[in-house]
Amino acid sequence: MPSHLFGKVVDTVDWGDEPDYEGYEWFKDPPPRPEPPPPQPPQEVYVPPPEVVGQNEMFEFALKCAPNVLYARYKQYGQLGVLAWCSEFGELIDALKQLGFDGNMFVSTRTQALRTCEDILKLKLKIDMQIIVMFLSSHVMRLRRFLDAGAEFHDYPELNFPLDYRAYSQ
Repeated sequence: MPSHLFGKVVDTVDWGDEPDYEGYEWFKDPPPRPEPPPPQPPQEVYVPPPEVVGQNEMFEFALKCAPNVLYARYKQYGQLGVLAWCSEFGELIDALKQLGFDGNMFVSTRTQALRTCEDILKLKLKIDMQIIVMFLSSHVMRLRRFLDAGAEFHDYPELNFPLDYRAYSQ
């Protein structure tokens, strides 16, 4: 068969003689190996200043007392006591956030804050004004979002708004 039918005119290509590598010393000058990084100096143990320790202890104490104070305000003033307590709790949250932003919050303080949120929501408070329930829940949610942004919590109280508006329009 003629070779022009297959698209290849010549069977082999010869570029000439192969180079002569006789006497060549292979790997005589290998590339330099990278040196291992120097060992890291040991880090100093962080010893917080006494004022930071004191701040965290005060926050832990306030957080441990918060559910009891809320319940006492509820017993004393009812729903409006809860509303008033929420503003104080908001100030505590703002101070805790500042402590965290400054890098001074201890793990024990964070753990206590999350436990306090759970304890607040476990309280058996009969609150009919849904705006107060929402206000209290939003404060707890704000603190939880700061402390553990990736977690999902499903223990918030159910809201029960009236669905039939005509029942209240008369």
